[in-house]
Amino acid sequence: MKLTSLVLIAALGGLALVGGCVRSKPESTTSSVKFDTGLPMTEFMGHVVDPAAFGFWKGSGTEETVGGTRELAPTTAEGWEALETSAAVLFEAGNMLQIPGRARDPVDHWNKYAQDLSARAAEGKAAAFKHDKQAVFETGAKIYQVCEACHAEYVIGPQIKTTGPAQGAPLPPWPTDLAARR
Repeated sequence: MKLTSLVLIAALGGLALVGGCVRSKPESTTSSVKFDTGLPMTEFMGHVVDPAAFGFWKGSGTEETVGGTRELAPTTAEGWEALETSAAVLFEAGNMLQIPGRARDPVDHWNKYAQDLSARAAEGKAAAFKHDKQAVFETGAKIYQVCEACHAEYVIGPQIKTTGPAQGAPLPPWPTDLAARR
């Protein structure tokens, strides 16, 4: 009888300890949350989104060089980890773009682009984790499409409305040897 009582007491004590370790859901502190969205969007893009996007894109596809075709996919664990990191930053950038005070009008469009960025970045992170070159390449294209659509609505369109279409030649001239073959 004493042994049973001791086992029961020990079991209840163990449950009490485990129960004390379980984190309860924190109370809502929305009123105390303050976001500083003072970083200009050009800097947010230039210091957060662009490096992550370019970091992801540079690890996918191929590159044509004078010496032939070069595979861009990582060949080391560190390279694949770098792709995962770039995708994770893009994932969180999509969240940060939706922070109150950062979204642009129309807000529903802005948030949809941001959510699409996070969703595509999650796909890219999973592809990089699996070392799946083709999936990384395809996801990189999807990320590019999200960026291009958002920029068309929030950067290029407003610039054209403000300053008109670009003046002059928007692209640099073709190299002489390529121009001669055109």
